[in-house]
Amino acid sequence: MYRSPTPSRPRVLHLAQPVEGGVARVVTDLVRAQLAGGLAVTTACPDGTLATGLRALGADVRHWHATRSPGPSLVREVRHLARVIGEVRPDVVHAHSAKAGLAGRLAVRGRIPTVFQPHAWSFEAVGGVASALALTWERRGARWASRVVCVSEAERATGVRAGIDGRWSVIPNGVDARRFHPAPADTVRAGLEPLRGVDPAAPLVVCVGRLCRQKGQDVLLTAWSAVTRKVPGARLVLVGDGPDRDRLRALAPKSVLFVGAVSDTAPWYRAADLVVLPSRWEGMALAPLEAMACGRPVVVTDVDGARESLPSSVTARCLVPPENPVVLAGAVAELLLDPLLRESLGDRGRRHVLSTHDVRHTAEAVAEVYRNLIGAWPARRVAPIEYRESIHS
Repeated sequence: MYRSPTPSRPRVLHLAQPVEGGVARVVTDLVRAQLAGGLAVTTACPDGTLATGLRALGADVRHWHATRSPGPSLVREVRHLARVIGEVRPDVVHAHSAKAGLAGRLAVRGRIPTVFQPHAWSFEAVGGVASALALTWERRGARWASRVVCVSEAERATGVRAGIDGRWSVIPNGVDARRFHPAPADTVRAGLEPLRGVDPAAPLVVCVGRLCRQKGQDVLLTAWSAVTRKVPGARLVLVGDGPDRDRLRALAPKSVLFVGAVSDTAPWYRAADLVVLPSRWEGMALAPLEAMACGRPVVVTDVDGARESLPSSVTARCLVPPENPVVLAGAVAELLLDPLLRESLGDRGRRHVLSTHDVRHTAEAVAEVYRNLIGAWPARRVAPIEYRESIHS
């Protein structure tokens, strides 16, 4: 049985494939909280913005040359991870997303307590033979996960229905509401260079996410012509980059602005009249939570985790079926034409995030999972929430 030589200072090893956006922020928030809690934290991940940000926090970052998806390099990647694990000698390994979950569990094979966090199931991301292979692996790989952490009950239920026999914990995603807070939209817009030349009074819809099939920006673009017929002058901003960028640009009319990847998404949420995320699948997306923390109303598709991320009082207005541009266009146009309703929904969303999706509670819940697996350090009390709306509003 593997034993760490330093039980008084637990060692956590996070594994991450090439990631950006929500998963990168989840890993960063966890590492920040765990370093503050006195843990010895190491992350194995490819070079990039995640690695740079984690080093800035003071984390030990080990370069792991990994691709985003399984391929011929998998054997080499597993061997590399095994070497890193031998050097770090962690008490617990925490693998994030499908590829790192695959390589990490193959490298560890149950010899060290292992947490797997899918951040949306791999078999939903592909079709045909690839989906069948991914599902077969998830079923078999579950035996090498001491705990499977899902970000929503819906994500866990999807895994159960798929025949994955996991030891489950459900820990909703959280956001830092001190970073994501309201601000006047007109002031924020004036400071965003890509919006120079855009009418300050134009109704503005913002979609933040990787430009890929999962996030459904193509569905939003299909809906957009119907939106602009009802709301002339409306503008749509797509924030993010990804493999579908060129295809989406070809579909987009002049009223759509592509700003690419940004280091800080908060100003774009604050600049928006409405934030939309038309995903085809998710675990629990961070973008709607961050938007609500900024006091902005959202429209999201009714996929795993979406309903759980919203206050129940707004679902009738803010939740639409996936891959349905007609219904999406209607919901977006209705809210753009009703500023008082947008203000009410934004206020309810902000209060919901403060009470239910505080990132510190998320980090403490993950720490409790670790304690249950290795029992190596005392519980830390979460500081009381003392957000003062008057400061940020």
